[in-house]
Order: sequence, then structure tokens, then C-alpha cells
Amino acid sequence: MKSSKSISRRAVIKSSIFGALAVSIPSISYAKHIISYENNDKKLFHRYPSIDDKIVNEVVGKSHFDLDRVRELVDKRTELARATWDWSFGDWESAIGAASHVGRRDIVEYLIGKGARPTMFTYAMLGGYDIVKSMIELTPGIQKLQGPHGISLLEHAEAGLRMKDKMTNEQIVNSEKLIDYLKKLGDANGKTYDKLNEDELPKYLGDYRYGEGEHEGFSVKVNMRKMLSLGKLGKFGGGLHPVGENKFLYNGISSVYITFQVEGDMVKSLTIHEPDLTLVAKKV
Repeated sequence: MKSSKSISRRAVIKSSIFGALAVSIPSISYAKHIISYENNDKKLFHRYPSIDDKIVNEVVGKSHFDLDRVRELVDKRTELARATWDWSFGDWESAIGAASHVGRRDIVEYLIGKGARPTMFTYAMLGGYDIVKSMIELTPGIQKLQGPHGISLLEHAEAGLRMKDKMTNEQIVNSEKLIDYLKKLGDANGKTYDKLNEDELPKYLGDYRYGEGEHEGFSVKVNMRKMLSLGKLGKFGGGLHPVGENKFLYNGISSVYITFQVEGDMVKSLTIHEPDLTLVAKKV
């Protein structure tokens, strides 16, 4: 009896050791691929574990026009289907919002399939007459809200016909029905602003600096809509809507104004007016 107990105990111990090894060996192997703080030769994003801003920016930017690149990025990490970017001064835009206002049905459909959250503006672009009408009836006045870059609900609906050659007849009919409905509401096209005469534009154009750093400044250009735009140095940005003498509202953002300081006929500087910041940039 003693011998039997001894053998049994040895067998249990032996099997336990091999069992432990069987569990631990894969873990040891896997650990080789773990980046430790001491041995990390890859610099992590400064807001890690948040996703790198460059990747988020690219997903939202490419969602305006490049389905193949969006697929490459989102197939690898599906959370990016819900990526959102602040272009400047709180001009927030999601990947699906980007695809919506340019009428890219194919990109919108792909993003929804990956978990993106469609909005009223998305449904307007898709010609969702019943959906959009129900939302407006449930929340009267919602049709006056503006989407990214100050683009109106009606403009989103009209963008839905940009891929008309790839749409079914039913989709075309629904889009046209929705556009007609929104036009009849009379206030689904957003706010209207005065426009500067083309001969007034040149004096504002140029670069403005508020510091010596590489990116510490703005560029004022004329965009495709023949209106002034304010962007980072060397780049286009949001549109400037005239709301007074040398005073502009930035891209439909209700709390951000830009004023230009003029001496004679020469613009000397611009001032950014935010709720908690006033920033002066001199023209160079």
C-alpha cells in the first residue's frame, strides 16, 4: 500500500510539472513579441494608448475620396471606422461624415459595415426620405443644423446624386423626393452670408505669423468656392464668412471669429477670437 501511494504521488507530481510546462511554454514564446519599457526601440505616440493622430487624420481625410486606402486602414483596425478629426477650431468631422458630404456612397456603405455610426447627414446623402423626414418631425428645427465645415442638410442630400450613374432608379427617386422636401422647408440650406466682391479678396491673401516656429502661423487663400479660407501655413483651411467690416466667421463655427487689422488699404494682421483665447498674427 505504501509503494502504491508513493508511485501515485510521483505520477501526480510528474504530470503536474509537465502540465505546467505545457501551459507556460507558449506564454514564454509569446512574451518574446511583447515590447517592454526597457527594450522599446519604437517611440510610442505621445497620447498612447490613444490611436496616433496621423492615422486618425488620414482615415478621415481619405474618406473623402479614397476607398482603397480607407479599406487598408480600417480592415487592419476596425475602430477607425468611427474616427473623428478636428480640422481647426472645433470643426469636427468623422470618417463617415467626410464620405457623406462628398456623396461617396461606396465609402459610406463600407464604413457602416465596419461599425461607423450614420447621422442625419449620412441618411440625407443616401436619400433616406422617410428617415430624415421622421427625424425632422420628431425634432422640429433640426433641419437647420449644419454638418462638418458648415455644410447644410440640403447640400448633403444634393451630394447624394453625385454617383447617379451607379444608383438604382429607386435610389434616385428617393433622393430627388428628399431634396424637394428639404427645399420646401425653406431653412434646410443653412445660414446665408454676404459675399465679398472678387476685387476685395487680394488684400487679405498671404501668410500671417504669431511665432517663429515652423507651424506658428496661418495662410489666407481663395478656395474653390471663390471665398477666403484660413488654414495652417501653406495650406487651405475653412471658409471665412463675412459678418461685418473686416470681420469673418470661421467655417460655420459659431464661437470663432477672425478680424483683419487694416491701415489704409493694407492688411497688417489678423486676430483670432476664441472664447478663451485672442491671438494676433502679423502679415509677412
